[in-house]
Amino acid sequence: MTGSAEVGLRRALAVADLLIDADDERALLPALLPMLLDVLPGDSLVWSVRPYDGGGPMTVPGGLLTREALAAFARDKDADPLVAHTTTGPGTPVLRSDLQSRAEFHALAAYADVYRPLGAEHQLAMAFPAGWAGDEPRSVCLAVNRRRGDFGDADRAAAELLRPRLARAMRRLAPPARDRVTRREAAVLDLLARGLTDRQIARRLAISPRTVEKHLEHAYPKLGVHGRVDAAVTWLSAGDGRRGPSGSAGGP
Repeated sequence: MTGSAEVGLRRALAVADLLIDADDERALLPALLPMLLDVLPGDSLVWSVRPYDGGGPMTVPGGLLTREALAAFARDKDADPLVAHTTTGPGTPVLRSDLQSRAEFHALAAYADVYRPLGAEHQLAMAFPAGWAGDEPRSVCLAVNRRRGDFGDADRAAAELLRPRLARAMRRLAPPARDRVTRREAAVLDLLARGLTDRQIARRLAISPRTVEKHLEHAYPKLGVHGRVDAAVTWLSAGDGRRGPSGSAGGP
């Protein structure tokens, strides 16, 4: 392992330790965000929670986004493929250069209004589920910006390492979901967490594979996740927190 790789690994492990020990989101973020900028080296970082809580995104350095920049972003974001990837897409770590050429990027209205003033010539972004905000599923978008020099494979690998750990910590620290899974959804999740396929779950519960899929589709937003693996991990880690009395699932 090279010296730079060892440094990167130590920084990533320090972030992991911080996440494991965290017990309060508001206290965590001021310490976490500068550390993320060490693991994913850049000139600035934007941490945005959706749905917005009224406070706006957090940035490192602080105060990067003016009211005018936020208004311009809200106006121009629908034409931005990076925003689409982190809001309606998979949210996996992606580089701006994976999605469009420099010329295409510079042609965006958001480039002149937001990204160029921010010094965001190159970007790495990802999104992940973060529990619930009242009745709505919550998610976080993390974007790291550079003025010069694109991100590379090592940066993407570091982001992929951090993403599930950040998601687990944010779900754990978020207020509990109001919705609870039904008994049948809980039964499906129990078997999913044990590694069974949809067909195996269907046979075990005497229902169709399509019904299994529908139960999972209904359970995902209640758990604040978007897929099978995250659902299984969340269900295992949630214990009785997502269930009704005596470990049975709440609801009909």
